[in-house]
Amino acid sequence: MGRVLALLGLAATLAGCGLAGTSVSAGSGAATEVQQAQQAKATEERVRRQLEEANQQAAQQRRDAEAQSQ
Repeated sequence: MGRVLALLGLAATLAGCGLAGTSVSAGSGAATEVQQAQQAKATEERVRRQLEEANQQAAQQRRDAEAQSQ
């Protein structure tokens, strides 16, 4: 996040020359990378929870099957 703010500050100081557009696009690119990383982390957490739930359901089904066979 600090990197994004630094790039935006640099873009503001370079507003008078041709490098300003490049800095702004780099800053927005970094912000996009941060958003993508956050989305990937959220997706990873969601998949992990789904796997845990599936494992719990499978374990319960095994216990139920064992109880019925006795």
